[in-house]
Amino acid sequence: MTITQQEELEGMKVIGRIVANTMRDMAKAIEPGMTTRELDQIGRDMLEREGAVPAPESTYGFPGATCISVNEEIAHGIPGDRVIAAGDLINIDVSASKDGLYADTGATWRVGQVSPELDRLCRDGKRAMQIGIDQVGSGKPISGIGKAIGRFASARGYTLICNLASHGVGRSLHEYPQEIATWPDNRDKRRMNRGLVLTVEPFLSKGALWANEGDDGWTLYGEPPAPVVQYEHTVVVTDRGAMVLTLPG
Repeated sequence: MTITQQEELEGMKVIGRIVANTMRDMAKAIEPGMTTRELDQIGRDMLEREGAVPAPESTYGFPGATCISVNEEIAHGIPGDRVIAAGDLINIDVSASKDGLYADTGATWRVGQVSPELDRLCRDGKRAMQIGIDQVGSGKPISGIGKAIGRFASARGYTLICNLASHGVGRSLHEYPQEIATWPDNRDKRRMNRGLVLTVEPFLSKGALWANEGDDGWTLYGEPPAPVVQYEHTVVVTDRGAMVLTLPG
């Protein structure tokens, strides 16, 4: 989506705030002993109260309102009977639509204390996302996002999942530019235009390079197996950089 009118921007701000508030409140509600299905229900209830429609469910028939991935699950985890435990890493990905406009956000959350190594991975995962966001601006190369994230990951001894990309969003959950590499890709010669709406969502890892689909047809796992974190914002390209839409408030 390319925003050309103020009412479009206002609508994107509304749905951006809804998904951000939903993820924030889900994260606050995490407690050891609860199931991922119970956590998902909190998100569903919040979206319904705001008049928003869960996007994975409505777009792809995903069996849940939100994607909740625990530890070895790196994305698209199905909410279910899995019990959350202290020391887990929980990735929550919330995408939804309202009045025909879509926004998408995600983050990895620690349940209580985790090892120093995982704590650092989480902090650096968030930094990697921000480094990517800092490359957003009118006329800038789309590939600059992945190149900057790649430099950071390499310097810190991390790997990046290279088949889970950022994407355009707005009128649908996934749209032009369909794939935005969050790893170095010299083949992409496209540039960002003013008003373009996209996500920035690197998957930073301690060794995994690829995402493989599990037996349930949805849940993705890192290959080779290693801890993975993901952080995601929906942003609008402006002449002054990125306008982040998925901030709680």
